[in-house]
Amino acid sequence: MALQPIEFYDALAQDYHLLFADWEFSVDRQASIVDALLASRRPGRGTVLDCACGIGTQALGLAHLGWRVHATDLSPASVARAAREAAARDIALTTGVADMRRLGESVRGSFDAVICCDNSIAHMTSDEDLRAAVAAMRDRLAPGGVLLVTLRDYDALRASRPIFAAQRFHAAPSGRIVVFQVWEWSADGSRYVANHFMVREGPGGWNTAHRTAQFRALLRRDLEGVLREAGLVEVRWHAPAETGYHQPAVTALRP
Repeated sequence: MALQPIEFYDALAQDYHLLFADWEFSVDRQASIVDALLASRRPGRGTVLDCACGIGTQALGLAHLGWRVHATDLSPASVARAAREAAARDIALTTGVADMRRLGESVRGSFDAVICCDNSIAHMTSDEDLRAAVAAMRDRLAPGGVLLVTLRDYDALRASRPIFAAQRFHAAPSGRIVVFQVWEWSADGSRYVANHFMVREGPGGWNTAHRTAQFRALLRRDLEGVLREAGLVEVRWHAPAETGYHQPAVTALRP
């Protein structure tokens, strides 16, 4: 059985950077891309809510660029690490634990931008949860504010249904680390369970950590329909070839 997202990311928080070839580089690079995407929809660097902040991959870089960032996530361990990473870099941002479906319960005020990056929206496996999350993000936007969501290219992935994803190999001083995933697709291809493996070399041999999470293979037309249903306008898709980001991105405005 797949773990709940909070369990999956709490367990992964201390090792999350190992999903990247160079996490520090990715923090700066992703922030520059997200900053440019937001600027393409509204001018100026104002306030931003990162409602799926994880360990701070986008939030840290955006704060460094001058955005006033409030970073939230469902996973307390991830939020705690994001706060530590910010403190270590002397970066000013605020943090909080919040479910993206119920942001209004713990996040106050409105923001010039709300972001939900790196496939986090795909944890909304039911239509009810997806609508609740999009509505909660919309409600945190100021009039004229921009929502940015990124996710895997499920239009392509549902056609090919890959079962193996090799992520990273790290030659660490303490031993080699291999990170990979095995995906188990539902019969209709609309959902899959990701089996996440982290294999570490140690003094006594190799040790394996195995964690699971369920995702919805969300088609662009379906997500776009929910965005429009929530009252967001000027919905635009941005391809990786256009932005340099590793996932398709969609932006929309609150009237």
